[in-house]
Amino acid sequence: MIFVNFKTYQQGTGESALSLAKICAEVEKETGIRIIPIVQGVDIFRLASQRLNVWAQYMDGIDFGPYTGQILPEALKEAGAKGILLNHAEKKLSWQDLKKIMGKSQDFQTLVCSESIKEGQQIAALKPDFLAYEPPELIGGIISVSQAKPEIISEFIAKIKEVPILVGAGIHNQEDIKKALGLGAKGVLVSSDVVLSENPKQELLNLAKGFLL
Repeated sequence: MIFVNFKTYQQGTGESALSLAKICAEVEKETGIRIIPIVQGVDIFRLASQRLNVWAQYMDGIDFGPYTGQILPEALKEAGAKGILLNHAEKKLSWQDLKKIMGKSQDFQTLVCSESIKEGQQIAALKPDFLAYEPPELIGGIISVSQAKPEIISEFIAKIKEVPILVGAGIHNQEDIKKALGLGAKGVLVSSDVVLSENPKQELLNLAKGFLL
């Protein structure tokens, strides 16, 4: 599977987010590889109303009440979000906040990011649906985690067997994906390689080949 984090890029906002999510759905249909857009909260209803499978980039561990500016789980569910991304390097959470949010996540699938084996082992105890290993220093770079730290990916997967592992940070070609899968990963988390591409459909098709070859 390929999770595509739209972040707050212009190419992944508003009508552009809708267009890009439709491309994700097209490539999923053509290749059989599950491709999941992770979008800003304000765009979820726009996409979900078009029967697109979308995930949110974040939510807060709150109930209905006086929480101005926070993101209510029930609101995300009603908008149509199917899953939640948590603890990304650009939105790090304290351990207490992560536990609180996970306690409110029963209506969603969850993908939680980890920057180390130790953190990953702690997070695995919360039983997320997926755990992503993402060294923050490689995010958005030209060297992928598959190339730079294959031995840590292997160790990460060997020590955390109870949760399907994804890898992210710098993933940008078929070889990166084949390497990650060969090490035991179940999929990848990407962003700029697809969202900022001049031809995101072709880029996704190229990445998907890494699962098929």
